Amino acid sequence: MVVPDSSLETLEETSMNKCTCSGVCKRKTDFDNLVEKIRLALGPSAGIDSDEANCEHLINLMRRYVSKELEWSKYAFVDATRNYTRNFVDHGNGKANLLVLVWNPGKGSLIHDHADSHCIMKILKGSLVETLFDMPGPNDEAKPLKHKSFTIYGENEVAYISNKIGLHKISNDDPDEIAVSLHLYTPPWCEGEKTGCYYFAPTTGKKTLVNMSNYYSVHGKKS
Repeated sequence: MVVPDSSLETLEETSMNKCTCSGVCKRKTDFDNLVEKIRLALGPSAGIDSDEANCEHLINLMRRYVSKELEWSKYAFVDATRNYTRNFVDHGNGKANLLVLVWNPGKGSLIHDHADSHCIMKILKGSLVETLFDMPGPNDEAKPLKHKSFTIYGENEVAYISNKIGLHKISNDDPDEIAVSLHLYTPPWCEGEKTGCYYFAPTTGKKTLVNMSNYYSVHGKKS
């Protein structure tokens, strides 16, 4: 991975600190600044696969943000009838989907891929467990998925995955407390036919396309 360019850091900090408001300026939170820095980092590129985008830099931006619940709580909707809620925060200049996910106690996702996107996940509250599996090959049809690893991520830790790494599932194993995570997907989920990812059956590897275009909330308001 490419080492972050210090000149880009300087540009971002200058942009964050320079007020361009024509009237009263309401001070941005660190979370707001993180969202803006992600936009700047993505810039005119098409996402992490582009030569202009810097994957390591995006990971470092997420890593340096210290979670403060008051800053992101307006996006964190809880629904006890679901395993988790997916709450839209920002589109990264059209180059990404930035979401806050709220995980109910003892609940998690199915095993899934990430289409053509790269996913950077930061834990904002609690802890989450990632179970990683090999991507099935052309000769692996009707075979159980192969387990690769099991990792626990605590508050403020960051994880990264793409289809080149494999499949995974995420779960909140705490029996009593919710967990909250911030997810950056770039390039974003496409509109139209490719609006989601595939879920995989653990015993057979059978995959099912799931629509990911529906959000529980958008910009802090329930859909």
